[in-house]
Amino acid sequence: MALETSPDAPAAVRTIANGIASWINQLGAVWVEGQLTDVSIGRGTTTVFGTLRDTDADISLRFTCNRRVFEAVDPPVTDGSRVVVNAKPNFFARRGTLALAVSEIRHVGIGELLARIERLKQLLAAEGLFAAHRKKRLPFLPHTIGLICGRDSAAERDVLENAKRRWPAVAFRVEYASVQGPAAAGEVMLALRKLDADESVEVIVIARGGGSLEDLLPFSDEGLIRAVSQAKTPIVSAIGHEPDSPLLDLVADLRASTPTDAAKRIVPDVREELDGVRLLRDRGLRAIRTWLDREAHALAAIRSRPALAAPVSGIERRSDEINALLDRSRRTLTHRLDRAADDITHRLASVRALSPKATLERGYSVLQLADGTAVRELAQVAAGDVLQARVTDGRFAVEVQPEEKK
Repeated sequence: MALETSPDAPAAVRTIANGIASWINQLGAVWVEGQLTDVSIGRGTTTVFGTLRDTDADISLRFTCNRRVFEAVDPPVTDGSRVVVNAKPNFFARRGTLALAVSEIRHVGIGELLARIERLKQLLAAEGLFAAHRKKRLPFLPHTIGLICGRDSAAERDVLENAKRRWPAVAFRVEYASVQGPAAAGEVMLALRKLDADESVEVIVIARGGGSLEDLLPFSDEGLIRAVSQAKTPIVSAIGHEPDSPLLDLVADLRASTPTDAAKRIVPDVREELDGVRLLRDRGLRAIRTWLDREAHALAAIRSRPALAAPVSGIERRSDEINALLDRSRRTLTHRLDRAADDITHRLASVRALSPKATLERGYSVLQLADGTAVRELAQVAAGDVLQARVTDGRFAVEVQPEEKK
């Protein structure tokens, strides 16, 4: 029944506390699943105190347990153990606290844990968080590497020592986080956000040594898996040993079997790279020498050809041909000129033979009328006409005399 209260008639603290205790004490025993943390045994008592934490949410309840009940669990339970407890809620009015009075503790079966992980795996795979196209390529030689690991852990030493042994100049930014227990997933996510926001960090390694399935449960936490899938920096998972395979291995951009393997895969070996450079340089020199030798042989073959071996001989040979052609041309021209001269002489002789002057030279003369017309017949002249008589060396006048009768 609700209490009737007002500012003028308030209820006492004891009334409220006793009411809460009365209501809670009416609850029966319940089975509760969670993870044990902060387990301790009170000094001088047989009571075990601790916290039962929700495995998926940041919620917890205090519990008390008889030491005999706690130590009766086989194998023994410790901080971080996943358990199912039978407990009755109790509210202590004097202290105003709520606690579970545990009467029985059982380990969560490994088969059940595996089944839950498998269901989560299928759910995340269906969303595409494990798809190959989402994987980011790791840089060949990162200058700064982010490392998330436990403080003073073997995983930290393995990663740092092996990486610096392979490439001494590499730098690390280390963020420490719990890698086991109920707070592990949250601390790893916080460290991941810090490193992912650092522009100088080129790749992030999440490392932890081996352990039981329960020890590695934080690395199958759904919140952590989604945080890794949303990170813009390439993530390397180096959790446990070779057989261990938390869901972080599936969502990470690279899965390393161990922290040592992660160190070997994120930075190259300086000695191997120098050997590779020397090998490539030697191959390059051999290739250049081979090419130069081939070109030198080709040049020698070209220079050995007659046109280049004795270039003047070709000119001399052409010169001889030109001289022979000139002599032939001269002979042909002389022959033609001689023939032309003979022909001219012959024609000149013919012309001269037909020339009136030649006729005159033979003793003939030409009679011309006063107008220069040559007299060819008697009818052209009459007695008393004065004619011009043309002979070889000149002319003179003659008068036509009548013909004497016989």
